[in-house]
Formats: sequence, structure tokens, C-alpha cells
Amino acid sequence: MDVAISLELEPLKQRNDHGMFFSSGNFICSLNARDRKIVCVTSGNSYFGSHLIKKLLAYGYLVRVIIQNQANLEDMKELMREEMKRLESVVVARMDDLDSLCDAFRGCHVVFHTSSFVDPQGISGYTERMAFIEAEAAKNVIEACGRTAYVKRCVFTSSLLACIWKNDLPNLIDESSWSDETFCREHRLWLALAKTRAEKVAWRKAREMKVKLVTLCPGLLMAPSFPNAHLETSLPYLKGGDFMLRQGILATEEVSKVAEAHIYVYEDMDYGACGRYICFGKIVGTLEEAIQLENGLNISGHLSGDQSPLAVAVDNNEIPPRITKSKLSRLLFHASQRLPCKQ
Repeated sequence: MDVAISLELEPLKQRNDHGMFFSSGNFICSLNARDRKIVCVTSGNSYFGSHLIKKLLAYGYLVRVIIQNQANLEDMKELMREEMKRLESVVVARMDDLDSLCDAFRGCHVVFHTSSFVDPQGISGYTERMAFIEAEAAKNVIEACGRTAYVKRCVFTSSLLACIWKNDLPNLIDESSWSDETFCREHRLWLALAKTRAEKVAWRKAREMKVKLVTLCPGLLMAPSFPNAHLETSLPYLKGGDFMLRQGILATEEVSKVAEAHIYVYEDMDYGACGRYICFGKIVGTLEEAIQLENGLNISGHLSGDQSPLAVAVDNNEIPPRITKSKLSRLLFHASQRLPCKQ
């Protein structure tokens, strides 16, 4: 599909009734999206979204970024000063406006849906209402992918939280494990509820719209490495963190490696990549490591000594891990060999 895009540095230019273009340079380009693939990233002003964009640019992709309002552009400039000049475009498109999303996705080969609410008030700031909105956004994104002729594929950022919260955890958690929505609601685990509900909605809508979907379920994002976690994304994630620690399911990963995993999975979609992929690099397995993480986030006692209804006793020995990422490891191996990834 040939896409003619007019980009101007300033001011804002109204694209149509549904969305707006910001720009990164003064030129007009005609691109064949099948020859030079345009990829789309939602929530480019978010912490993870900005890292994914940087990696995609480094891999040579033409990147279109979706933000929800004009104010988000300033956030993007803070996160990606140099990279802004290299973007294909930045489009304003609300997640609750299906027509706006369809217009924004047009001409893109894939949509990386990273959209998530930032928790501005700490652990209690992410509400059940936000969980509902995030699920609705996921449904709209997948439907827009299905309606836009060239897209038909989506790489969806879920979370390990969508795999681990339920009664009677299995001895080893893999991609077949799903968090229980009732359990999340009873324990007010709103981010886990949001990620679980949004991913399930995405899978249902993908089957309906015949969209090729893969989802990644990363652990707690590190910035850039353990024990340096990203504050705004860590606080909602770590609600119930003491339980995760004691069960051997408190997993972390460097944000740049999570971004790379998204690209590897996308590039392997033509070679068999499908379904869900758990992504982590480290499992916090000792109280000493938990305290290091607490200190970095200024949440003393939240992991190592919090007396929550979910807490269980543990000694000072290393806690055995209960999560596997073998599916992603197999994909990475096969991708390196350029062989189909057999599921």
C-alpha cells in the first residue's frame, strides 16, 4: 500500500477528523510499506514505549508513534530528544476512538500495543476503573488492526502479572497459566486485573477479526539493571510483592531487553512465532535482593516485611523459582538460526 505523508516541523497540522500529525522534518515522502516497513507503537510517551521506539529505530524500522493528546508530545521530547527527528510521524489518536485508531494504523505492517496507564499516586492509584478502560483500549486496538487492510498483526505488551495471580499456583508457571480475575479483584490487584482482562479481550477480538497476535508477559522493568527499577511502573506492579517474593515468582528484566524481545518476536511471526511469551531475566530469590529493590524504590518493608493477607513465611535461604521462559528462549534460538520456531 502506497502511503503519501506530508510532514512539517511546526505548527500542529490537522490530519483529518480523527487524528493529528506531528512531524520530525520538512519533507514529503512516498513509501511503499511492504518494501520499507512502517511499524506503529502506541503510548510513545511511556517509559517502555520510548525504549521500544529507540530499539526499533536502531534496527532500521520506520516508526510511527501514537499518543493520546498534544501534551504527550512534550513527554516524548523529554524521553527521546534525538530520536524525535527520526520518527516517521507522531499521531494523536485516542484509544477509545476506533476510527481514529484505524486512520493512525493505516499503512503500518504491525502495531506494537504498549499502552498502559501510569500510576501517579503509587500503589493505590491504579483503580478498577482503569482496568476496565485498559481492556476497552485493547479491544479497540485489535479491531482497528483487523479493519486496516495491511496491518492484521499486533505485538501486545501484557505482563507477567497476567500469569501468576490465582489460588493453587502450579509448581511451574508457563504461558498456559492465567491469573484469575476474581482473585485479583478480591485482593485489589488492579494492575494484574487490567493486564489479565486486557490480554484476554485482545485474544478474543483477534480471533474474531483474524488478526495475527502475539503477546509478551514481562516481569518488573529494570532501569537499566537490577536493582534499579523504574519507580512509576514498579509501584503498581509490586502490589502483593511480598507474596511474589515468597512464592519464587518476583521476576525482573532490563527494559532494553524487553524491547528487544518484542522485536525478535515480531520478526519471527513469519517463522512460527505465536501465542504468549513470558519474558524475564532474573528472579528475586533472597531477602537481601528484595531489600536492595526496596531501597532503590524507597518502599522499605514492602517486599521483605509487609504483613499482607497474601504473605507466607519464608526463611533466609534462596527461594526456588517457579517460572519458566523456555518458550521465548526457544524462539530466540530458532530466530538466530533463521529456522521456524516449532511450538
